[in-house]
Amino acid sequence: RIQMVESGGGLVQAGGSLKLSCTASGLRFGDYGMGWFRQAPGQEREGISCITFSGDRTHYADSVKGRFTISRDNAKNTLYLEMNSLKPEDTAMYYCVADFAACSPTMTTAQALDNHTDYTYWGQGTQVTVSS
Repeated sequence: RIQMVESGGGLVQAGGSLKLSCTASGLRFGDYGMGWFRQAPGQEREGISCITFSGDRTHYADSVKGRFTISRDNAKNTLYLEMNSLKPEDTAMYYCVADFAACSPTMTTAQALDNHTDYTYWGQGTQVTVSS
């Protein structure tokens, strides 16, 4: 059974940094496009970043571009999201996501991130809270 477990969330002051991790099991990790979505209370899920199965291409939502960096270590079955210059509006539950067909090398950013239903597998989420 496929499992994805996020860690690294917490409370941080505005301007601070956090690094999220997601360890996956039960799948051939290196075959899957991976990403991060987030959802704040009362808001829709937002795709913020994804990375191709090989790690050679990444996409970022405008809201996090230049501040967040996604990466993966296929040998460790682990996905990362390094978050810098955090803002109160980054406060949300952050979810690790995966799908065999997602975040392909030929997709545009909109194609890769606009539809949360493109991602079959989701972690349980880790809370990130940024205080002002």
